[in-house]
Amino acid sequence: LSLCEMAATVAASRSLAKRWLRPAARAWPAACQTLARNLHFTVYGKKNASTKVSDSISTQYPVVDHEFDAVVVGAGGAGLRAAFGLSEAGFNTACVTKLFPTRSHTVAAQGGINAALGNMEDDNWRWHFYDTVKGSDWLGDQDAIHYMTEQAPAAVIELENYGMPFSRTEEGKIYQRAFGGQSLQFGKGGQAHRCCCVADRTGHSLLHTLYGRSLRYDTSYFVEYFALDLLMENGECRGVIALCIEDGTIHRFRAKNTVIATG
Repeated sequence: LSLCEMAATVAASRSLAKRWLRPAARAWPAACQTLARNLHFTVYGKKNASTKVSDSISTQYPVVDHEFDAVVVGAGGAGLRAAFGLSEAGFNTACVTKLFPTRSHTVAAQGGINAALGNMEDDNWRWHFYDTVKGSDWLGDQDAIHYMTEQAPAAVIELENYGMPFSRTEEGKIYQRAFGGQSLQFGKGGQAHRCCCVADRTGHSLLHTLYGRSLRYDTSYFVEYFALDLLMENGECRGVIALCIEDGTIHRFRAKNTVIATG
């Protein structure tokens, strides 16, 4: 082809693209955007009735209201367990997360979960309690540490029942490895083997196990919503304000209970 013929061919192609491709290109993203918005908030949210039509800024950046019994901020290990635990108890629950749940940072944890199961030698949650308080230089909340160490064995067994593939001993029990700061008999009995693990990918396994379990419950997940602030009223938290990263809309989540599980 000559240079003139090539130029004519390019011009004709551009003309054809304007007539046929551009309308379709516009329509397809619009359809996707509508679908995504339906999934995110149209079903549950409503624009704030107090928005003034005359206020151009308010109409361009509407506030979308949501009402829930409870709202959880964060969808890592703690956030997922809190969210589907509330749903399981019958509460209408929302989970607001800036990432898809399986991208939360829990996925990067390697080590394991300490629990006094006693699979490797005799162990006691009170020794675990002592080690944890000592490891905090006696600055930790001892009521919280008491609850955590006493309930840790049941929590690990719960994860096992959810399907978390813990490393095993030859007898088929959950394998427990030695970690720093662990001791028996209040520091007088030598090294404890208390850490339950899934090889070196405990966090990855934990997060995917909890995410799979969460799909069983009717929890409303708001993915890629960035929490901006807490809604406070007379010194009490009444929910959160979040930004939808997809389209920039502001969302107000009103709730009777708010759980902060942001790591």
